[in-house]
Amino acid sequence: QVQLVESGGGPVQAGGSLKLSCAASGRTFSSCTMSWFRQAPGKEREFVAYISLSGATTYYTDSVKGRFTISRDNAKNTVYLQMKSLKPDDTAVYYCAARYGTVARYSSHSSYAYWGQGTQVTVSS
Repeated sequence: QVQLVESGGGPVQAGGSLKLSCAASGRTFSSCTMSWFRQAPGKEREFVAYISLSGATTYYTDSVKGRFTISRDNAKNTVYLQMKSLKPDDTAVYYCAARYGTVARYSSHSSYAYWGQGTQVTVSS
């Protein structure tokens, strides 16, 4: 069982930056594949970023490449999402997600068993 708690969201102006954190409970965080998803009002939940067990491999959705960076600190049981050059279209509730072991379809929300409660990011123009 993994419990996830996101933090770091809030209001920000376009062009600004935020760093989201997702703290995981338990001693098996290093065994979990981690990802960030987001959901805007009236839209489906979409994949944002993925990081492998060791942190050596990352993937991003095209719209955030070059602006967002996912990282993890296995000693602190935490995964991060550094967001820069934010745009109004980035406004959404951001969720971290976890699953034990590797994942084949990292961008599919059905691949993940554990989810946080979400943190709101609002980007104003």
